[in-house]
Amino acid sequence: MQINLLADSFSVYQVADLKKINLVKPMFIGITNDELSIVSPTPRVPEETVNREDNWKVFQIQGVLDFGLVGILAKISSVLAENNISIFAISTYNTDYILVKEYVCNKAVEILRTQKYEVLEL
Repeated sequence: MQINLLADSFSVYQVADLKKINLVKPMFIGITNDELSIVSPTPRVPEETVNREDNWKVFQIQGVLDFGLVGILAKISSVLAENNISIFAISTYNTDYILVKEYVCNKAVEILRTQKYEVLEL
């Protein structure tokens, strides 16, 4: 399985109102009754946020994943958890994304490669 490591540094943040957000190419927007959460490249984070955490790297599972596929995120997250790497996972209609903190990114790449994942650094 191919996994792409995106080049940018990303941030995970909350905002009070989407009107103040530049919605050009955010990676992910989650809207619930309780919050507005966004993941985007760090340079696109607005000055005003409710909460913010920087220094994330993003692994993208390559290709469109069929809804019938089982265990893709579970296997990757288990392998990383066994090596004390916590993740922030995002699933979209087409694929899955796994975020890890920048300081453990190289270790995560090594671990995934030892598990026979093809990790391409974009």
